[in-house]
Amino acid sequence: MRIVAGKHKGRLLESPDGQDIRPTSDRVRESVFNILEHRDWGQGGISVINGARILDGFCGTGALGLEALSRGGSHVTFMDKNSSALSLCRRNLDSLGERAAAVVLQGDCLKPASPAAPCGLVLLDPPYKTGFVGPALGALRDAGWLTPGAICAVESEVGGDPEFPKGFEKLDVRTYGAARVHFMRYQHP
Repeated sequence: MRIVAGKHKGRLLESPDGQDIRPTSDRVRESVFNILEHRDWGQGGISVINGARILDGFCGTGALGLEALSRGGSHVTFMDKNSSALSLCRRNLDSLGERAAAVVLQGDCLKPASPAAPCGLVLLDPPYKTGFVGPALGALRDAGWLTPGAICAVESEVGGDPEFPKGFEKLDVRTYGAARVHFMRYQHP
């Protein structure tokens, strides 16, 4: 695994042993971030990543949030329940020298604590075949993690299209092998 673009382009990330953590592949990550950088979703032609406060939920290795920091994100909160994943995420943050731009939070996206500040970009990659996507988005919304108009990029398995809670406008859907990525905008009521 490596950082695909930005100030840390080409830097290697530590990968997990075993099958407990399933990082998003470099190819999928590159495609997702190219879409986030180049689509104008009401940002006035500015990338949704540039200067954004970001949540990397179900963060695992932290590859999604680290890619966002490399491409101009200002701050990332990395959230996961798994302590091994969080240790791996911290090591990757340290290897890139990005600890000052991040908070690593042991927490559950299905029952999140209140945030220090809401996020304009949310990256979620929950375990496949769990049904966590819709409930996690609803819980994060209800806990105050999303700014009005926040862009959400959510990965799910192909064939397991999630039901999204009210308040989310579908912007795009892309399929990459076994992965499907849903891009949505949170419409604050």
